[in-house]
Amino acid sequence: MVKMTGAEMLLECFKKERVSQIFGYPGGVVLPIFDALYKDPSLSVVLTRHEQGAVHAAEGYARTTGEVGVVLVTSGPGATNTVTGIADANMDSIPLVVVTGQVPTKMIGNDAFQEADIVGISRSCTKHNYLVRDISELPRIMKEAFYIARSGRPGPVLVDIPKDVIVDRAEFRYPETLALRGYNPTVHGNRWQIRKAAGLIAKAKKPVLYVGGGVIASDSHAELAELVALTKIPVTLTLMGLGAFPGNDPLFMGMLGMHGTYAANMAVHHSDLLIAVGVRFDDRVTGKISEFSPHSKVIHIDIDPTSIRKNFRVDVPVVGDARLILSDLLEDVRKIQEEEGLPDLSEWNDRISGWKEEHPLTYRHDTEVIKPQFVIEKAFDLTGGDCIVSTDVGQHQMWTAQFFKFLRPRTWLTSGGLGTMGYGFPAAIGAQRAHPKARVIAVTGEGSFMMNIQEMATVASMEIPVKIVVLNNKYLGMVRQWQEFFYGGRYSSSFVGQSPDFVKLAEAFGVAGFRATRTGEVEDVLLKGLSTKGPVLMEFMVDPEENVFPMVPAGGSNVEMIFEAPAASSGKSPRSSRKEKDSVITA
Repeated sequence: MVKMTGAEMLLECFKKERVSQIFGYPGGVVLPIFDALYKDPSLSVVLTRHEQGAVHAAEGYARTTGEVGVVLVTSGPGATNTVTGIADANMDSIPLVVVTGQVPTKMIGNDAFQEADIVGISRSCTKHNYLVRDISELPRIMKEAFYIARSGRPGPVLVDIPKDVIVDRAEFRYPETLALRGYNPTVHGNRWQIRKAAGLIAKAKKPVLYVGGGVIASDSHAELAELVALTKIPVTLTLMGLGAFPGNDPLFMGMLGMHGTYAANMAVHHSDLLIAVGVRFDDRVTGKISEFSPHSKVIHIDIDPTSIRKNFRVDVPVVGDARLILSDLLEDVRKIQEEEGLPDLSEWNDRISGWKEEHPLTYRHDTEVIKPQFVIEKAFDLTGGDCIVSTDVGQHQMWTAQFFKFLRPRTWLTSGGLGTMGYGFPAAIGAQRAHPKARVIAVTGEGSFMMNIQEMATVASMEIPVKIVVLNNKYLGMVRQWQEFFYGGRYSSSFVGQSPDFVKLAEAFGVAGFRATRTGEVEDVLLKGLSTKGPVLMEFMVDPEENVFPMVPAGGSNVEMIFEAPAASSGKSPRSSRKEKDSVITA
């Protein structure tokens, strides 16, 4: 058998795992790997302009395909620059394999040039990580890395490869099977627990399906839709779950939580059965935990046993793959329907419809100043939702979640758990590389866009046709909103002020740029930008004082929803749905 270098072995491992795209940035230690890539055109490399951008791009690729995203960077600062992206992927359960270079084995611990203990640094934010100490271990470790990244609750795995391992030679033997002691994710749910869940569904008068990103990760959206069609149970989605159920379905209540809809939050509060699927009861969803769904029994379906009862009480836990569990649950619920019938939920759904009418998502339309919600709605209208949308973090993220109707899974990319500014644009690059014929739109704010603006060079040089929508309000918008509400209008370091001329900057990168300053220009700019070939930047100068509503203050109950800004001049506190139900903002 012909001997291979560690670099050549690594590429063979990638091929065994069906990798076609690698996102990365070269450096001294990994030059042998990039040299091997130069000789092997079967693996495509996307050269981002920063290692953080490479990880977010790999996240976008993984999120839209369901495959493992792959990152390749050098040692020292190359490795440490990946940490934010790795932490982001870990929080949001995105499968990645991040390969970092390392100084030669004998030099580890000597503070050699561009040495960093990336295994130690990343231990708390990876699902698992490895330091390869011998070339003979490399094939096994890579096999394990991909398996761990994609199985169970997905997540990032880091593999650190020293320079001597990269250049050493050995025979290549890729393992056919794996046996990882102590790591055997439960896939099939307990049938007794599933029957108990079906029994609760058969008795519930006010059930709610509370669904998260786990349904997308497990590709169980079809089973979810079938369960809803059978039972007529209304659905609310988390930020990470958007797209798991069609956003235009009458039984969809919208997103729940801090910036969720009134209908979703009220339904969860008054529910007698909460069916939680692929969620982790995040604090931005639950608000004050003691007042979250206080009257309900709780079914929790999740592949990660550590997520069950971690944050919230559960009556019927079911550990396993959501698709398989929902399939079994459907079978049991159908039997109950045939033998006994299911509850009539028309009265419950009528009540929810009343909540939708009482406090709909709304904003002022009759103004020349561009409202950001209008841009989002118009983007949906012009595309019919037939696109992949990514966002950065902040007000624009919430407006997109609220006003863009996501119709299919894997069309929504955002940073949920970590809330990473700078995520959206590179994530869109990864999505576009995964789906070259799809329309990919990156919605961002001027603050977030500046975090990874260097990736404009990536889209320009590789002609990646991402369409960038910059909602420019000259503020760190969500920071400003919190300062307005809770810090007496003291806008400390939230006013961005003089941003670059983004249109001119786009043109300097070789990207087409357009701008709208009035409401009447929005549709024309969107039409022009969406129809222009190649990457495009569209800047919209939006109302700098527009806020995201509804809003639940951090730590507050989800039924205490703020619908308008505080009256600063009178010193009044923001009004809430509990104290004054007529406070919904329509301006």
